[in-house]
This record gives sequence, C-alpha cells and structure tokens, in this order.
Amino acid sequence: VKFNNCAGNKGVRYETNSLDFKVRADGTMYAAHQVQMSSKQLILMVTAWDPQNLGRWEAIVRFLVAEKSQHNGHKPKGRKTVPGELAQQQSDTLLPWRQHQNANGLRRQKRDWVIPPINVPENSRGPFPQQLVRIRSDKDKEIHIRYSITGVGADQPPMEVFSIDPVSGRMYVTRPMDREERASYHLRAHAVDMNGNKVENPIDLYIYVIDMNDNRPEFINQVYNGSVDEGSKPGTYVMTVTANDADDSTTANGMVRYRIVTQTPQSPSQNMFTINSETGDIVTVAAGLDREKVQQYIVIVQATDMEGNLNYGLSNTATAIITVTDVNDNPPEFTTSTYSGEVPENRVEVVVANLTVMDRDQPHSPNWNAIYRIISGDPSGHFTIRTDPVTNEGMVTVVKAVDYEMNRAFMLTVMVSNQAPLASGIQMSFQSTAGVTISVTDVNEAPYFPTNHKLIRLEEGVPTGTVLTTFSAVDPDRFMQQAVRYSKLSDPANWLNINATNGQITTAAVLDRESDYIKNNVYEATFLAADNGIPPASGTGTLQIYLIDINDNAPELLPKEAQICEKPNLNVINITAADADIDPNVGPFVFELPSVPSAVRKNWTITRLNGDYAQLSLRIMYLEAGVYDVPIVVTDSGNPPLYNTSVIKVKVCPCDENGDCTTIGAVAAAGLGTGAIIAILICIIILLTMVLLFVVWMKRREKERHTKQLLIDPEDDVRDNILKYDEEGGGEEDQDYDLSQLQQPETMDHVLNKTPGVRRVDERPIGAEPQYPIRPVIPHPGDIGDFINEGLRAADNDPTAPPYDSLLVFDYEGSGSTAGSVSSLNSSSSGDQDYDYLNDWGPRFKKLADMYGGGEED
Repeated sequence: VKFNNCAGNKGVRYETNSLDFKVRADGTMYAAHQVQMSSKQLILMVTAWDPQNLGRWEAIVRFLVAEKSQHNGHKPKGRKTVPGELAQQQSDTLLPWRQHQNANGLRRQKRDWVIPPINVPENSRGPFPQQLVRIRSDKDKEIHIRYSITGVGADQPPMEVFSIDPVSGRMYVTRPMDREERASYHLRAHAVDMNGNKVENPIDLYIYVIDMNDNRPEFINQVYNGSVDEGSKPGTYVMTVTANDADDSTTANGMVRYRIVTQTPQSPSQNMFTINSETGDIVTVAAGLDREKVQQYIVIVQATDMEGNLNYGLSNTATAIITVTDVNDNPPEFTTSTYSGEVPENRVEVVVANLTVMDRDQPHSPNWNAIYRIISGDPSGHFTIRTDPVTNEGMVTVVKAVDYEMNRAFMLTVMVSNQAPLASGIQMSFQSTAGVTISVTDVNEAPYFPTNHKLIRLEEGVPTGTVLTTFSAVDPDRFMQQAVRYSKLSDPANWLNINATNGQITTAAVLDRESDYIKNNVYEATFLAADNGIPPASGTGTLQIYLIDINDNAPELLPKEAQICEKPNLNVINITAADADIDPNVGPFVFELPSVPSAVRKNWTITRLNGDYAQLSLRIMYLEAGVYDVPIVVTDSGNPPLYNTSVIKVKVCPCDENGDCTTIGAVAAAGLGTGAIIAILICIIILLTMVLLFVVWMKRREKERHTKQLLIDPEDDVRDNILKYDEEGGGEEDQDYDLSQLQQPETMDHVLNKTPGVRRVDERPIGAEPQYPIRPVIPHPGDIGDFINEGLRAADNDPTAPPYDSLLVFDYEGSGSTAGSVSSLNSSSSGDQDYDYLNDWGPRFKKLADMYGGGEED
C-alpha cells in the first residue's frame, strides 16, 4: 500500500480492520498467520494515521483469491485497488453459467456454479453507482441476452439499493451501505432472451456488508450505583458496567474493552478499584475502605472498541457511584466514665440520669443504635435504661420505687453495646463501661396500716360504746418525729367511732346483721391515718367486721292474702314463713292457730307438711263468702325461740266444678252484695241510653241545618264563602233543583232598621218595586224556565233594584263615593245607543267596543 502524507511519511503507521492481516511500515501487507479463505475475494480497510497531528486516512483493498488446483500451483496474487478502480477490473466478471467441452462437443452442465459471496464495505464514499461485479452468460455471443436481479434491495424494500445493466450484466450498488441497518442481501440473477424466454436458470447472489468501525460503544446506563462494605479485602466484587457496540462483535470493531479513567476522591489510594477489561466487573484492588473517612467514590469508566486500542478505537464513558456501606467496626463509647443522678423515694417512671455515648458508625442504623445494660449495683431491679431513639442517649429510669429508709444511694455499673454485633476482629472498648451514682432523697411518706383490710368477728347487737379493736397505723419515716392522728373516712351506717390518737374502735350504735349495709355478713368501714409532716401525708385502712347472727328477728307468715272455696274440698292454702335471721335461728317453723278468738279454731285448721310449710283449710262444711282475717302464730327454732302472730286475708268464694272461684263469687267475696251489683247494672244501662239519644239528636239537627233556606238570616248568608260554579251535575237524571234559594226573603226588618244612606246592593230596595211572581216553596221542576223568565222581566223593569236572580253577593264598601249611582243603568237590551265612545277608552276596552260598536254592521 503506497501512501504519501506530503511530509515524508515520518512516523506514519498502518492498521487494518482484520486481525488476520497486518501492514508493515513500508506499506507491505502480509498475513499474520495461516488464513483459510472461504470466499473468492476479500475486502479490507487499511488505515494510515499520523500520531503527531492525529490525521487518519483510509483505503479499501480487495484481494481476489484463486484455488491452487485451478492456477497450476501458482500463489494467489493480490491486487490493491481503490474504489474508483473497481469498475475497471476485468477479473470482476463472473461466468455463473459454464459449459464444458468433451469429445462429443459442447453440452450444458446440469449443475450451475456456486457463486461466492460479494463483500461490500459500508459507508463507502462513492462515486455511485459503484460497480460490484459483472454477470455474463457464455450464450451472449449467440443471442442477445437481458440480465435482471430480484430480491430484497432490488425489487423489494429497500428498493433499488442494487441495480444491473440489462445488456452488459454489470451490477452496481447505488448508495452507501449500513451494516447496522442490514448486514447481508440475497439476490437472484436472471438471464432471458429478447422475447423474455429464460436462457439460464436463476443464480443466487449473496452480498455481505463489510463492517466499519462507525459506532461508539454505548453504556446501558450513564450512571451506575454500587456498594461495598468498608474494610473489604482486595478482590471484593463491587458492581458491573456494560457497554454495547452496534458494530460487528466478531471483529475488532465491536470488541469493547473497559478501563477506569479517574477515581474521586483519591483516598486513601488513587487506585482503590480496578475493572475487568472484558467483562466490566469492578472489584477492589486495595485495602483501607473506611466509611467514616470516605463514604462514596465516583469512578469514571471508559469503554473503547477495537479491543481497547485508544489510537483508532472509538470510546465512551459512564459514571460509577460506589457507596461504602457501614459495618459495625466502631464500638460505642461513653463520653465520661462516671455519671450521677438523684431520685426522690417512692417515685417511679422518673429519669434520674442521661448517659451519653459516641459511635462513629452510621447514625440510626443497627451499627449505631445503643443498648444499655446494668451489670451490677441493682439486685432488686429498681432501675432500667431506655435508649432515646433520636439522640441515642441512655435514660436511667426508676421502674420500682426506692425507699430512703432502706437505701440512701445506689452505685450502678452499666455497659453499652450496639444492636448489631461488632465486625470480625473488632474488640469492645474499655470506654464501653461506666459507673452511675444515684442518690435517694427522703420525702414525707404516708402512714400505713400494717394489717390493711383487718377482719374481726363479733355477734350482732353488742351495746353502744363497746370497744371492738385498735386499728393503728405505722409511720415509715423513722428519721422524722411525727404524730399520727386517725379519723373516719367511710362509715356507711355510722355505727363506729375511732380514737384520734391511738386508733381504738368503739361502737356508736347497735350493729345489726340484717341491715342493708351488710354484705355477706360483713360490714366495712374505712379509716384515715394522717401525720403532721410538711406537707402532711395520709394513708387509709379498711376494717371488716364479720357479724355473727343472733335470733333477733321473729318469722313472718307468707302469703299475706289467699282465696278458698266456701265448701271444703281439695282446695287448700299453702303457707310458709320468712325469717331475716340465718341458720340455726330460722326453721323448722311451728304454725298454729290462736285460741282467741274461738271462731278461728272453729272454722279453720292447719296441717303441717314439713319444717317450713303447712296447709290452711276449712274445718266446717260451709263458710259464707267474704273476706276473713285469719291469725296464725309462727314460731322459729332459735335459742330462745321467737314467735309472731301474722294475719292472712282469706277470700272465701263460691267455686265451680273445677274448684275455681266464679266471677260473681269473686265479686261477692270482695264485699259487694246483690243489690249493689243490680244498681251498677242499671247505671250502665241508663248511661248507654243517654248516649244513644244524644246521637239521634245530633243527626236530626244536622238534617235540619241542611234544609234551612239560603239568605234568610245574616248567619246563613253565603257571603265570604267559597262558591263552586263548575259543577254540571250528573246529567238529565240529576235535575232536582231547589228553587227555594231563589225566593225573596220573608222579612225586611234587617233592611228597614239600617242607617239612612248605607245600603247593601244585594238587598231588596225599600221603595216601590215591581211585583215578582209568587212561586210555591217547592215548585214543580217544569216551571223553572217560566220562573226564571218572569224574574228577568221584572228585573229589567226595575232600574233601582239589583239583580236578585244572581247568587253573586257584594258587600257594602263605605259611603261618600265620588262616583255617581249606577242604579239608573237600564238592564234592558232594547233601545238605540251609541257605543262609539268605547273606542276612546284605550286598548283594555277594545273587545267591548268591538262587541257594541258594530251598530248596523252586526
């Protein structure tokens, strides 16, 4: 390869895009090793570059390869050309359709040649069209042949990438190729005569686009994030970065190599990491990663194709952010060796001291969170140490009250550690242990009763003033000279008294076990013991008195009322007794009838069933119905026994065959005689009769009100009432008119007595008036039409009277009207009048003017 850079070619270097071939400094190309050629031609890109001015020049070299057997053992001869000379190469002519000659003359070979692939470099600069190869049939000497190609890139999209001269058979590429767009094309060459008849079988043509290094490596991400533990050993894997090159990965154009360009910060070494040039794996290469010094590294990684050759390879960069993760390599340490605090006695949940620690690990992580433990000095568990989640301080808290009289001070030994265990090889610091001194202050404590809920037993009914017990309290403040005084806090029945100085309990009333204040035979009272300290303190104590029962309550008979048939039968009364005392001062009970009065034992008898129940029944064969008070003496089994005479009300009544009292019998037994019952029934009948008469009277009055004439009295006037005019009745059958509503009022007193000058227009005038036809009160329905016509005629002849044939009512609106009387208007339709003046009254009277103003036209 000859090259001239116009500067003597000093320092010019040559390279190829193939690892199989190299170029010496004098331009000689040679095979780097034994190469097996699979095609008839080979296209290489040779690059000359000047390292001084970084100039680059490229040229394409095509080798035509021949088999040794077909060239008589001569070595293949290569010819170097440039793209402009490809069209002039005679060796580019292909004879895909061969004929062989034998003794019998020429004959066509049944099997065609296999055409080797055609290699076309991408990004060629032209000029275009650029000849690739010439296809020729050996029959073109005999007949005229037309050549054509079909397939993707010819007559299929992308269209017209390749073309062929139909006469000469020269095939061209019409534009630059892009291997990343399409790496190969498969075409078919056709040979036909002038008539379109096939001369030769179609031949397959394979065109391969030779890759050029025209694509930079592209990282999948521009920023990669990774992490590595601090203190990691050299060789620890961190992360992987990946870049892809669109060029052919089987050639150097697509072989990407990685390297680290920069590392920030360069501490503790400028080469803390290394990267595998082929895989992109980043690993640590040096020791000394410490999160407390450097928390993050920013590494710039470069990817270069051409196997990482920086001279002619294309490069790209990405950023790798490596975070140094924390491990627990720093034990927590107390900021001081001793702490102190103070706590009042008998107080809990009080923070008495705050323990501060320092930990250089990552805050608010398990490697930083502190855990405190009390090693010694608190055998009773009075204290605990809780961790503040924000400040990581230890809060010494009282969880069990301390007593100044028992312990005046505590000396605690505490230790701090982390939630996470320490990293391998890290030992606890001696500063992880500290001492805490806690002083207890004395406060005035309340007196307390040593035997709180003190229980004593005694019989009920002890006399007032009896000393029961001494309920004394103890003041725990041994180092204070204080006096204790007692008082009652709760005494529900007010039965007790307490001595204010010594706590002696005495009775203020008789204690009764049967009282409502007793629960389960126990009476409770609460007492207060207070000292005279500053401030004073007090304590309470409960005294429980168990009362032993004595026989102080006589039994009561049950039930208090009963009923029985007037004749003896199986109907008896079961009786029992109730005693407020408890065993053995209750049953068995003794039931007996008193001897006085004598009628009791004469009429009644008692039969004992058991210790608690007996039966009361009639002794005689018949007892008149009524209510009887039967006295019964009930005696309990106490020592001494108590008895009580109780009265049971027994209702004696007649019974039916089932032994049940009848209703009349029950009433009679209640004390009402036959006369009283009859009187009650008569009263009920009279009351019902009066109700019936009242209902009949109301119906009659309602009927009379409906038949009363309209307009007779002012009370019955229809003025101010709602009149309904749109009812048309039910047809011809519903024509029963009540003409009484159209009759004249029968009296004129209410008109004659009116003040002069005030007159209602709906009343009959006082002066002369025409004689209206007199109709019967209830005329025949057939005379209705005649009646109405006569009334209308009379009204027309009386200009001073209002139209009484109308039910419209107008009330008096006052005197002194400026308008003249309208009574002079003649209601007759006869006579000639001029109504043209209605046209002058405005649009509101236009309809009326049209009706009356027509004159002769109507």
